[in-house]
Amino acid sequence: MPASVQTPARPAAPSRIRWGAPAVFVAGIVALAVLSAVHLLQGSAHIGIGELLHAILPGEDSDARSQAVAVLLASRLPRLAAALLVGLALGFSGCVLQSVARNSLTSPDTLAVNAGAYVTVVAVSAFGVALPFYLTGSVAFAGGLVAAGLVMLVARGGAGGPARLVLAGSAIALALNALTTVLLMVFQEKTTGLFAWGSGTTVQSGLTQVGLAAPVIAAGVLGTLLLAGRLDVLGLGDDQARVLGIDVRRTRVLSVGLAVLLAAVAVTVAGPIGFAGLCAPVIARLVAGRVPGLGRHPLLLPLAGLTGALVVVTADVLLRALVPADLATAVPTGVVTTLAGAVVLVWLARRRLSGDVRAQAAHGTVRSGRWVAVTGVVLGIAVAGAFVAALLLGDRLVLLGDVANWWRGVSGTEVTFVLDLRWPRVLAALLGGAALAVAGAIVQAVCRNPLAEPSLLGVTPGASVGAISIVLLVPGIGIWPVMGAAALAAFVTFALVYRLASGGRLSSDRLVLIGVGVSAAASAITTLVAVLGSPWNSNLALTWLSGSTYGRAPGQIVPVALCLLLALPLALSGARTLDLLSLDEDVPRVLGVPMDRARLGFVSLAALLTAAAACAVGALGFVGLVAPHAARALVGSRHTRSLPVAAALGAVLVSVADTLGRTVLAPTQVAAGLVTALIGAPYFGWLLWRSRAIR
Repeated sequence: MPASVQTPARPAAPSRIRWGAPAVFVAGIVALAVLSAVHLLQGSAHIGIGELLHAILPGEDSDARSQAVAVLLASRLPRLAAALLVGLALGFSGCVLQSVARNSLTSPDTLAVNAGAYVTVVAVSAFGVALPFYLTGSVAFAGGLVAAGLVMLVARGGAGGPARLVLAGSAIALALNALTTVLLMVFQEKTTGLFAWGSGTTVQSGLTQVGLAAPVIAAGVLGTLLLAGRLDVLGLGDDQARVLGIDVRRTRVLSVGLAVLLAAVAVTVAGPIGFAGLCAPVIARLVAGRVPGLGRHPLLLPLAGLTGALVVVTADVLLRALVPADLATAVPTGVVTTLAGAVVLVWLARRRLSGDVRAQAAHGTVRSGRWVAVTGVVLGIAVAGAFVAALLLGDRLVLLGDVANWWRGVSGTEVTFVLDLRWPRVLAALLGGAALAVAGAIVQAVCRNPLAEPSLLGVTPGASVGAISIVLLVPGIGIWPVMGAAALAAFVTFALVYRLASGGRLSSDRLVLIGVGVSAAASAITTLVAVLGSPWNSNLALTWLSGSTYGRAPGQIVPVALCLLLALPLALSGARTLDLLSLDEDVPRVLGVPMDRARLGFVSLAALLTAAAACAVGALGFVGLVAPHAARALVGSRHTRSLPVAAALGAVLVSVADTLGRTVLAPTQVAAGLVTALIGAPYFGWLLWRSRAIR
């Protein structure tokens, strides 16, 4: 087995407990039975324990019994059955994937299997193709398999370590989710209800889907159990497995195929329930490390399946206990599992990745002063061209002469109406893109990680939580309180990520993994707040989460403009300090740089810029990654040069993305963030492919 391949995490010298394997399974089954009973008692229609027993046990028909039976058969039993089946499938799927990859961070989520299956299901609905359950499941299986293949290709089979695998999966999942969001927004009538379903919900209309899924899941479970012995041998390493007569390639292909099948069926039934396939195997392996005999796959796989069922049912019970009954069907179960999974991912990142890995700075090519000057002129022309093109193009084509007349106040009514609506959007895109690019450059320098950016490190999702929360809780509030809430949430989120990642020396791997976990949690909270605050307006959440300039007013541009005017000169004045911070820990200290104070100041600037950009363009991702990289490639890594170039590139990128989104499918508008994600995610994957390791 290659040294770089990570084995599933197990506690160091765990203290054994006296329980045997049968006792663990009995305890799990009893706990699942109790939770299932509680689950059946929850709902908008009140059914007590006596009525539940009266409905389940045979007896004379009565009005009360008939009503209880109707409620159970129509909604509660199907929802419970879906939670049990989906949890079982995801537990088996995640355990198999972790064993094959020898990596406890592997799951249907981190391999983008759920995202691939989800986008195919939405595409089938969006184009009005009515397929039976098994064909829909087959399409989801194909999508999940292709997505997993792409992730493994970009991550080079996981040989570059867990951070490469998780980041590759996150990038491809973001691109697929962007495509999904495009479909949801363009085909709103045909995809009604799929937004909440996209976070994973166990709500069912009858037992039909569950009944169709059960045989497939049973076959997948049986197939994985038949491979259990091979998985035990595979855990010894490829060479040892071949010596013992195991066909390693065939075992891997069959195992991954069965795992993807189980995950795809789960998505077809309940949508992509986040991180259940990560939590269940991790918990099962922790228990197996303390109970003799449970570590072998013939018992570990069923334990992971049982744990998966417990995780999903527990999440559903907690959700229905904490959320009012009339909203419980609207809030996705996957929100709870995603929050739990984010905690597990952060814990694994802190536990598995030691702090002795030194993050390296991102360096660019050294350029002459003439080259930098020419680059500046070209970028200035590009910004001006993007501004003019954005004013002219859209669902209504405007001529330059019309713009001149509008500027003088003598244009026609139609042109005036179009440009009065368009110019705030154009400025929001330019200024928001510039702010995100500068924030990304600062974050990459402070973290000494060229793959860091506000969206992946939780800053942008954190700002979204603050902004959308105050918008929904206090309707009609002004832009400055929204800006303040977004800035505070962005700063707290990044401070949390940085604090969790810093133990001894800063670990680049740990930083990005914790950032991914916190970002997932923040996105789940944003979805929860949006669904609870505006349950019948999923388009509000879609527009915000995808990053859009739609409906921008002049007042919403002021914060981002002022923040740029303040932050960019401050960042440039501290450019030498940023250069030193991006090197290592020792050089700045030797030269007398106050590290903690400098980091705090620059992180505050980045959080402020991200919050201002969120108010202008929503939760727009990848701009803070692409623009600083391109700037360093053009003018080098010195921040006095790269910061202004990154700002210009970010402005052009978002402006062009917004213009394309308003023009290509006009009159339908595609959010700018979806275009940047479709551009940025492949670029991010290319960066991972090009680098040998994230160090």
